[in-house]
Amino acid sequence: MKNIFLIILSVFSIFSNAQTVSLETMSQYSPGNYPNADYVKDTNGLLNKYVGTWKGTLDGNTYEFNFIKKENMANEFSSIKWDRLIGRVNITSSNGTVIFDNFNKSDDDANWGHNFQRNLKLYLITFSGGKSGCVDYGFIYAGIKPETPNQMTVNFHPDNDIVTQDCTNFKTTMPTNQVIHLTKQ
Repeated sequence: MKNIFLIILSVFSIFSNAQTVSLETMSQYSPGNYPNADYVKDTNGLLNKYVGTWKGTLDGNTYEFNFIKKENMANEFSSIKWDRLIGRVNITSSNGTVIFDNFNKSDDDANWGHNFQRNLKLYLITFSGGKSGCVDYGFIYAGIKPETPNQMTVNFHPDNDIVTQDCTNFKTTMPTNQVIHLTKQ
């Protein structure tokens, strides 16, 4: 009986070479140079402090972010499964006009968390405002300091690689290179 158990265990270990890597470990690598892994796990709960609804204002507009944590997520660009944040944004002008709202989008169509920077102080989230032709896509850098766990800062940096028309007077949906201070609700 003991030999049968050892044979089954050996066969199982040969076929399951799955390696789990922490978010902290993966943050030390550049995309495309990741170590061999099947699953990137939030082993120390780094994403948990971001979960919830956050609100703030900038230049008269109100920004409301909602983040949920999803575990073991697959994505179309990689065979590695990750624990990630899924983010949704609602932007409203001072007169109540909705400028942008993706709260009703599915998890697949919302903004996906990407990874932490090497120092683990900022978490990168892809953002697409949906305006076509000009660059309304990039990364939101979200950070929470340990001494102020109910305060978050977000800062949007567009990806300026592709422009399909004259974008002289174009403004991104998220303010570019401006810090928005948010409070947890």
